[in-house]
Order: sequence, then structure tokens, then C-alpha cells
Amino acid sequence: MASLMLDDIVIEQGPHRLLSLDAKIAPGEVLTIMGPSGVGKSTLLAFIAGFLSPAFQARGRVLLDETRIDTLPAEQRHLGLLFQDPLLFPHLDVEGNLAFGMVREGPRRARRERIQEALASVGLEAFAKRDPTTLSGGQKARVALLRVLLSQPRAILLDEPFSKLDAERRGEIRNWVFERVRHYQLPTLMVTHDMADAQAAGGRIITLIG
Repeated sequence: MASLMLDDIVIEQGPHRLLSLDAKIAPGEVLTIMGPSGVGKSTLLAFIAGFLSPAFQARGRVLLDETRIDTLPAEQRHLGLLFQDPLLFPHLDVEGNLAFGMVREGPRRARRERIQEALASVGLEAFAKRDPTTLSGGQKARVALLRVLLSQPRAILLDEPFSKLDAERRGEIRNWVFERVRHYQLPTLMVTHDMADAQAAGGRIITLIG
């Protein structure tokens, strides 16, 4: 079980400092970052994940279980990302989407069994061959998170992941996501505008001021 440490992070755009942050996120904890648009919340996630735009400058260290990862290529950081859009591949069925990020080791049959078990855990066992464009918003959200979890991340980054869900489904999917974060003991950083999301996460809340 790893902790995610943000060690003296500073992000700037030209002469303007967007944010400074120092925090440690324990296994299974959700740390929420709130603040107005333009304050640098998503830019922080981009820096941690390894795809910061050249328009921004960042310094500080990101450590995962005491291993520095901000100097590594994005694909070697072992981070799972969940966005407000599920970003499912329309040319792949649900099973293909879930298989996409999985480690290619062991027999293919074993991977397919893992996918079926994951779908069954969220009541979607009959959806393996479904076109993702036919899924509801809540179903897409569940498939998107399963894809992240099946990639075996060591930490999770959430970027407004519930903002496009309707009110009826939002609370259910939100609680489901946080339950799995705690079950897998994944340190999780979430950025959101919504206080209900932050309160449901049950962890610390840091508010950035623009």
C-alpha cells in the first residue's frame, strides 16, 4: 500500500503563480482540492500525471511510496486517471475497453475472467460485448472506473469525475467510486467545484484561492 506525497509543489504560468501545495495522501484516503476555475486544479493533476502543458512551469516533487515519479515518463508512474467524460473507445466493446489498460501477462483467458469478475461486481456481467455508446451515463462511469482499476494503478487522480452525471445517479456512482478507492487502499486526489462531492469523499479538503 503506497502513499502519494506532493512535496512543495509550485505551479506557475509565466510570472503568475497558480498554486503551491504540500500534502501527503495515505492509502485509501481521498484528498479533495477545491477552488474556482483557472486556479490550477486540473493543471496540478496534469503535472502529477506527466502531461503538463509547456505553457506552465512546475517545481517540487511527487513521490509514490517514497519513490519520486515526477521525473518518470507518464506511462511509468502507475497512476489511474478518471475524468468528467468517461472517454471510452467507441471502436471497442465494453470488454475491449476494459482490456485496453491491463498488463499483458499470463494467458488471455485469465484476463477475460478478470474482466468478467469486474463487470459482475458492478452488475454489468451481461455487458461485455455491448457498444459503449449504448450505455447510460452511470454505466459508462462504472466501466471507466473498472478500466482504471484493472490497469492496477498505485494511486488515483479524479478530475471532476461526477459533474456530468444526472442528480439521480450522481450520489450512487460517487459513493461506489469512493468505496472502491478505500477497498483497494489507493491514495486518491480529487479536484471538484462541488462541495457535495468533497463531503462525500470523507477526507481532507484544501480550498485554493485564485
